[in-house]
Amino acid sequence: MVDLPTANLWRRLAAMIYDSLVLMAVAMAYGALFLSIKHTLLGIELGEGEKANLGEAGFVGLVLVLEGFYWFFWCRGGQTLGMRAWRIQVRNVAGGPVQITQALVRGLVGPFSFALAGMGYFWALIDKEGRSWHDAASQTHVVQLPKPEKKKPSVRPPQ
Repeated sequence: MVDLPTANLWRRLAAMIYDSLVLMAVAMAYGALFLSIKHTLLGIELGEGEKANLGEAGFVGLVLVLEGFYWFFWCRGGQTLGMRAWRIQVRNVAGGPVQITQALVRGLVGPFSFALAGMGYFWALIDKEGRSWHDAASQTHVVQLPKPEKKKPSVRPPQ
C-alpha cells in the first residue's frame, strides 16, 4: 500500500465546513420526518405557539442520524462528501479501511475534540504523527490523497 502523507488540519477543517452544510440538510429532513410521524401517525398535537419539539427521543434519534452519517461514509470508502472534495481519507493505522468499531469510537470522541475549544483537533499540530484525539482513540489517521491524473485526450487521425 502506498504511504500517503497525513492530511493537514486546515484541509480537515475545510472538509468539516463542507460536511456541516450536508448535515444541516440531513437534520432538517430528519426533523420534518420525525415531527410528521409524531403528529400524523401518533396523533400528538403541538402545544399553543409551539413550532417544533422533538423531545428527548427525537434528540437521541437526531444524534444517531448525524453520527450514522459519519459511520456510514467512514466505513464505506473512508470519505464523507467534504473529505472527497478536499481529497482526504480516513484509514486505520495499518492503511486499510475503517472498521465499524473504529468509526464508533471516532464518532464518540470527535465531538469532545471539538467541544473542548477544538483542542482535540489542534492537537494534530503538536502530535508528531499529525493525529487528533479521535484519530488516536480510534487507531485511525487521515491521509492526503494525490491529485488524480488528467487523462490525455486520444488523438484520432482525420478521416
